[in-house]
Order: sequence, then structure tokens, then C-alpha cells
Amino acid sequence: MPPPSFRRTPPAPRRVERDTLELALDDGRLLTVRRVRDPRARRLKLSVDERGARLTLPPRASLAAGERFLHEHRHWLQAQLQRQLPAGGAPLPVLEPGRTAALPLRGSEVPLHWHEGRFVHVARDGAGVHVHLPPRAGTASLQRALRAFLEAEARADIGRWLPAYLPGLPRAPRRIRLKVLSSLWGSLAPDGSLSLDLALVLARPSAFEYVLVHELCHLLQANHSPAFWREVEARCPHWRAERDYFRAEGRRLKATLRALLGG
Repeated sequence: MPPPSFRRTPPAPRRVERDTLELALDDGRLLTVRRVRDPRARRLKLSVDERGARLTLPPRASLAAGERFLHEHRHWLQAQLQRQLPAGGAPLPVLEPGRTAALPLRGSEVPLHWHEGRFVHVARDGAGVHVHLPPRAGTASLQRALRAFLEAEARADIGRWLPAYLPGLPRAPRRIRLKVLSSLWGSLAPDGSLSLDLALVLARPSAFEYVLVHELCHLLQANHSPAFWREVEARCPHWRAERDYFRAEGRRLKATLRALLGG
């Protein structure tokens, strides 16, 4: 009599493990899904937030079971992703070498030109944004180059605006970091380090400048008291209009950045 066979299950992880996988949607797009194996999870779970799609696996669920669960719920997932966009919003941009014709930047669409090159490089001139790609360049290297380009553009904006505000502050920010933030647009650490969402460079410049002013004013008032808002008002009288802009467009701006940079 042959010995009984057992299905091998992965050992229970002691910490959260993360990776990604791709799912083909019905419209032909490839969606990058964050896969998280969480020791605290009790069941397979699919969720969507401003960062995109997430598949959570309990400790002993197999990868095959997770992929099957994801495929079975792809229609629900596609509907949820669409709901993440503002009503009537256009599809998020996807970088397709040689085909994508425009890049969102500073509240408008900038012409995007593709060229063959020896190494991956993104630069801008009066005609638009130019992407230089070797024939075998991968998606990851393109996304890294685009992120470096967007960071350089954002720092150029900050460099133009910051000197005008420094004389009225007790000190300059210790450093300025550009990050992909989930919900916040900016934050000021106790040591004076300033973090700003990289998606701000996709927004209209007046909105980006307002967020910079908002965080700089926390060097004067480390709260959101009436005194803090008086400091903001003195430097940015139109701050309410910019706040309304983010309420209307903020979710799309964050989703657009993640779509361009691969989640």
C-alpha cells in the first residue's frame, strides 16, 4: 500500500513578506498587484486603495491559491480601480515606449518624444520631454529614469520658490525629501526635515507651492491652530482654492504617479 500523500504548504512566516505579480485585465492592460503574506491574516483578501491593488495571503496559503483567487475576482478588482478615479475621469496614463505621446506635468500634458539611445535617460527642452531608451531597456529602468526626472523637476520648482519664504522663518528646513506618499501631501519632522509628495509636480504649480508654504509654516507653528492658518494666509492668500483643488484632483494625481512609476 503506497504511503499517503500530503499537500505541501509553505512554512508560516514570522514577518510580513511582500512582492508583486501581474494580472491581465479584460481590456488588455497588465495590472501590477502588491502581494503581501501577513502572519496576522486569517483568509485571502483583495483590496484597493490609492496605492493600487493588494492581495493579502494568510501564512499557509499557497501562491497558486492566491493567484487563482485574484483571477476569480478580476472583474470586481477592475470595477474598484475605476471607482478610485474622480467621476468621469479619463483612464490613467500608461508608459508605452514609442506610443505614449504626452506626460502629465505641472497641471498640463507635455509632449513626449521617444528616441533610441545607449542608456536610459529622460530630459526636457522647449519641444517637450525626451526619453532615450536602448532597444532592450526594461520597464523598471524606464520607471527609475522617469522618477529621477520628476524629482529633478520638483526640486527645480522648490528651488525657485523657497528663497522668497526663508527670510520670514526661524530656520530653513534641515532637508527636503521627495517621496511617494499614500495620503499626505507633505509633513515636517521634529528635526526640521521636510517631506513632500512627488505627485505634487504633476499638479498645477500654485497648488504645489501652497503645500510647500503649508509645511514651511509648521516651522513657525507646529499645529493647525488659528495662528498657523494666519501664517499660511499671509504667504498664500489663495490657499482655500488650492485646498479645494486637491480635494477634487488629489486622488487622481496620486493614482497617476503610481501608474507612471509602476505602483
